[in-house]
Amino acid sequence: MDLYAEFCRHTDALTPKQPLLVAFSGGLDSTVLLALAARQAREQSRVVRALHIAHGLQTAAEDWPAHCARVAASFGIPCQTARVLVELGPRISLEAAAREARYAALAEAMQPGEILLTGHHLDDQAETLLLALKRGAGVAGLSAMPVHKPFGPGEQWRPLLACSRQQLEAFAREQGLQWVEDPSNADDDFDRNFLRNRILPPLLQQWPAFNRTLARSAELCAEQVELAVELAEADLPGLLNSAGALSVSGLQALRRARRHNVLRHWLQRHQIHCSRSQLQAIWQELALARPDADPEVRLGERRIRRYQGSLYLPNEQAQPRSLASLSAGEWLHCGVGRLRLSPVTDGGDLIAELKPEQLHIAFQVPGLRARPAGRVGSRPLKKLWQEYGIPPWQRPRIPLLMQGTELVSALGLFVCQAYTPEPGQPGWQLVWQAE
Repeated sequence: MDLYAEFCRHTDALTPKQPLLVAFSGGLDSTVLLALAARQAREQSRVVRALHIAHGLQTAAEDWPAHCARVAASFGIPCQTARVLVELGPRISLEAAAREARYAALAEAMQPGEILLTGHHLDDQAETLLLALKRGAGVAGLSAMPVHKPFGPGEQWRPLLACSRQQLEAFAREQGLQWVEDPSNADDDFDRNFLRNRILPPLLQQWPAFNRTLARSAELCAEQVELAVELAEADLPGLLNSAGALSVSGLQALRRARRHNVLRHWLQRHQIHCSRSQLQAIWQELALARPDADPEVRLGERRIRRYQGSLYLPNEQAQPRSLASLSAGEWLHCGVGRLRLSPVTDGGDLIAELKPEQLHIAFQVPGLRARPAGRVGSRPLKKLWQEYGIPPWQRPRIPLLMQGTELVSALGLFVCQAYTPEPGQPGWQLVWQAE
């Protein structure tokens, strides 16, 4: 295999103007990757830089930053070192903690639009799939590593994913490349090392194409994931209410596999990844709880709750913050979202007589009544929250736009009739964006 041709084939969708950041550990894989990127940079006048992540986990690694700087300089590529602190805790593996710290540092170092290149290869893909099988992963986990994906302010690309480690080592020796050997790679207490050192060699000896057939299986699983996402995207709009909560009755109308698919997709939209047992707990303990119950299921730091037949994901990280006064034309943050008041000659949300500096944002004002625009008569806010289907835990977080002791608007829900302009009249445009 012509390794450079393979590298170019996997990066041909990139334009020469797109800068590259090479994750450079100094090991075999990333050294080959840097050599190939350097050649392409010369031929295409592309900007390439390297970043070495120093974990500080072993004495042998103290000399690696200097080694990486020398090797990168020999290719005419600048190389920086970022030092990270690997935080360990109960039931957290050293491998996972180091990986998380490494990728956080890479994402922070990336510039907008930059492409991160990592040296993952065919054997890494096989190990990743076998580890997913060990965990009992579904098709998403079995799809292993994609060639490219969004990452940080840009994308991550793995242009060597179709090349075996044997091919990379042959190329490195042919080119006279120098690399470091991580002594921890010989420690079979780490799952990936155990697979690499003890399991894959006899499998490849028995079936030389084993890693390629595993990679093909991963690609097939990735195709199934794409189909599952498309199906979930088609199902989801008809199941969501105006607050983004998921209808339990709508879910019950779906077959089990399809229900699990859309529920999982809804959670992933909120950066929540759950196991099969957690998914079943959500269904059994939330969706199927008695109607008068107030159930919840915790997933890490997030809670899933049910109200009036829908599943909610409260955003508890955003904290309400009162505003003593407002300024026209500026985005104003009140913890749970932001708003902006702008003067308009027609089609406004609030009457022109209102003066922004006399308005303020408050939360949980007792005794308030309101008459939303288009309604007859006023009602206590508690009754209106029920009519609008606002869950009890969400009500203290609704920003109330006030003029003195008078309610002007419950942001995101309604404007009071007394402050609504007539058609064709000047007024204030109110833009509200919830967190």
